[in-house]
Amino acid sequence: MLLESKITVITGGGRGIGRAIALKFAAEGAAVVVAARTKTEIESVAKEVSDVGGRGLAVAADVADENHCENLIRAATSEFGRVDILVNNAGHYGPVKPVEEISPAEWDRVIAVHLRGAYLLTRLVLPAMYTRGTGAILNISSLSAKSAFAWGSPYASAKAGMLGLTRVVAAEAARKGVRVNALCPGPVTETRMSKDLGHVLAERLGVSEEDQLKGFLNTILQGRGQTADEIAAAALFLCSEHASAITGQSLNVDGGAAFY
Repeated sequence: MLLESKITVITGGGRGIGRAIALKFAAEGAAVVVAARTKTEIESVAKEVSDVGGRGLAVAADVADENHCENLIRAATSEFGRVDILVNNAGHYGPVKPVEEISPAEWDRVIAVHLRGAYLLTRLVLPAMYTRGTGAILNISSLSAKSAFAWGSPYASAKAGMLGLTRVVAAEAARKGVRVNALCPGPVTETRMSKDLGHVLAERLGVSEEDQLKGFLNTILQGRGQTADEIAAAALFLCSEHASAITGQSLNVDGGAAFY
């Protein structure tokens, strides 16, 4: 198993990409601590893990809150002894508006959930990882960090900021045994966030949801969206020893939507 006995904290773990990562990692031997604001969702994922013989723990947390982040890492350490892998996946798209219509409160919330949350949790897990001389951190960024799409400036800014955080922490951590990478998924059309975004975009554009999605997917080389399981497979690779020489990188899992 690729992650035998590894202890993993996964934020945004109640559904979509986070759930897929949790189940994939558990199948490869990891104990998974799933965190999100919706307690029922993460408890369901933890039960799925337990039902197939894995070790799962659900911890309700808003990653924008420093106290919640501290409690999450404390709970993971108390239950399993350490954190070997951190996956910063929590987030939401936020307002679908041009930048001049976005309020400071809306902007701050999106930045807080994505970028502040990743920073808070990273700073909490690094000292113990440094002491052990091993660890992996994976930031789930987005195609939006590399390609411009209208009406999503807070999300794009937060995701681009996560790439900057990835590179700098990787530079600081490399000689201490810790690898830090990022994934940039394209449209994972099965997720609630993607469906909600498609609905709003279709309304703004005055087209059907089917036509909006078809037009967007037509810009991708493969002509289709990605699946949560495809993102989870890439996450598994980057967090495993198969990627032992990879750090400071952002891997596009986008069907060929971007080329850098």
